[in-house]
Amino acid sequence: MDVEDPETIFIILANLLFHPLVTGFLYAALLAAVMSTISSQLLVASSSLTEDIYRLFFHKNATEQQSVAVGRVCVVLVGIVAAIIASDEDSQVLGLVSNAWAGFGAAFGPLIILSLMWSRTNGAGAIAGMVVGAATVMIWIALGWNGEFMGGPGVYEIIPGFIASMIAIIAVSSMTADAGEYQHITR
Repeated sequence: MDVEDPETIFIILANLLFHPLVTGFLYAALLAAVMSTISSQLLVASSSLTEDIYRLFFHKNATEQQSVAVGRVCVVLVGIVAAIIASDEDSQVLGLVSNAWAGFGAAFGPLIILSLMWSRTNGAGAIAGMVVGAATVMIWIALGWNGEFMGGPGVYEIIPGFIASMIAIIAVSSMTADAGEYQHITR
């Protein structure tokens, strides 16, 4: 059986494998999870835009009523942007989520690992790693190498992003380290 839209596989399998009563409960659970995620993401986006942009750059002494009003406008604006993205028939939500996780993983994964495991990690290396990791993922996607790479199947963009970020953190941390800072290691 060919599936036209891979994002509907859960619904197709629920219809094939379960009694309609069970399928109804599965649909309800799916809808509840989607609604919960949407509401929390709208609130996070609204509060972030209100507190981190509006209050920081435009109106530092905003009253609570003003902040609530701006937050409500932000919820509407984020909802409109989401509706525009969702209205594109060619967009695939799972693909967008995969790209976003690759960007986060490549930007922050090596930094977290090296911060915990390598005492020479410093701020300059951390910034370099985050920038290089995220940029590598974006470039990889823009070049289409996640779909096809060197005539073969694509490589998931987190892999080159993770490696590039790791190299950047180690290289920049090593180059910017204070010479006396690590004397205890060589003694």
